[in-house]
Amino acid sequence: MSLSISSLNTGSNGNCFYIGTEQEAILIDAGISLREINRRMNRLNLDVQKIKAVFITHEHSDHIRGLCSLLKKYPVPVYITNTTLQNSGLYLQSHLVRSFTAYNPIQIGSLSITAFPKWHDAVDPHSFQVSCNNVNVGIFTDIGSPCEHVIYHFSQCHAAFLEANYDDHMLDTGSYPYHLKRRIKSQHGHLSNAQALQLFLQSKPAHMSHLFLSHLSKNNNCPNLVRQLFEEASGNTKIIVASRYEETPVYKIGSHSFSSSWAMPVTQLEMEF
Repeated sequence: MSLSISSLNTGSNGNCFYIGTEQEAILIDAGISLREINRRMNRLNLDVQKIKAVFITHEHSDHIRGLCSLLKKYPVPVYITNTTLQNSGLYLQSHLVRSFTAYNPIQIGSLSITAFPKWHDAVDPHSFQVSCNNVNVGIFTDIGSPCEHVIYHFSQCHAAFLEANYDDHMLDTGSYPYHLKRRIKSQHGHLSNAQALQLFLQSKPAHMSHLFLSHLSKNNNCPNLVRQLFEEASGNTKIIVASRYEETPVYKIGSHSFSSSWAMPVTQLEMEF
């Protein structure tokens, strides 16, 4: 059984990732409106009724902005830590709220979802690895620096959404105030292109077939720059630059994703950030 995955949106204007099988699916974060979730899933021929749960990484608005409207229309369980919920400003129906703890897998149908901690300037940030039949997909965004949890899970993945937020030179010479540049470059900020590439080169498993470069800065990065940087070192891994304006294609990820039957996207929408 393969996993179908897509970035519905990623960036400071909203983050939402789709991972599913033929029977069920989950969303990681809901930082875009329900209207956009529906619109983008419809374009990809994905059935929103297959979504059985939403998992929240942390409380920043670009990860939770669309959650309440989504739940009003589709009342599915929301997996969120107690601390994140308390600091989110969200008012969720209690019967929909499920807490989670790191390294305790949660089963949603055939999907197994494991949370793990990361470094970011949020109260209780986590990332997730989603697994099915020994196929692993990881979500690695909003990370100041790769800790041992991130490195370990990245090394297990057949596909990954990996933050490549900024180019060092563009950030250093850009118009952002000094305090914001420090925040972005701090251990609890975001991954640079160089940091993401180092993680990819040092920890990429031989079986990683797809890498979705995610959460690119609108002002401090360039899709073509980061694509070229990674493609020069990608080997057999397909590089997809995920967008803040459009959804990526749906890709089917299996344990033999290097074969042509697995590597073809379901759609042909590959837009820049």
